[in-house]
Amino acid sequence: MQPGTRKLLRFLQSWVINTFAVLVAAVILRGHIRYQTPTDLILASLLLGILNAFVRPILMFLALPLLIVTLGLFTWVINALLLYFVGVLMGPAFEVDTFGFAFLGALIISLVSMALNILTGTGGTHFTIHHRPPRNHDDNDDGPVIDV
Repeated sequence: MQPGTRKLLRFLQSWVINTFAVLVAAVILRGHIRYQTPTDLILASLLLGILNAFVRPILMFLALPLLIVTLGLFTWVINALLLYFVGVLMGPAFEVDTFGFAFLGALIISLVSMALNILTGTGGTHFTIHHRPPRNHDDNDDGPVIDV
């Protein structure tokens, strides 16, 4: 397969996963994250992906001290800001009620995306279980090792 074709397929797979994750968040937070048509949902997930690709790295850099102090937990706030901003940009076609619901939606989107990326092997998230043999006869540490 050509490298360009492979990149396009990975992009489309990632977009489908993100669209499904946004749909799950909208279903779970029914009435607080709303979209009018399936096309609006697809466009919202595309816009969220674009913001994650271009705006998120800038926000992460600017928030680096907070990210360090909170051990990376401030990333959830940045994700929520981007989701809320998608709602602001898309107006009535895709809406997020409050920042609190944007935060919950971002958590749901992150968890669903991570699970689907692990299942499909998309993105940088991998989950493997290795069986490590004992190093010597006295070593009882021969259980499985889980890499995430």
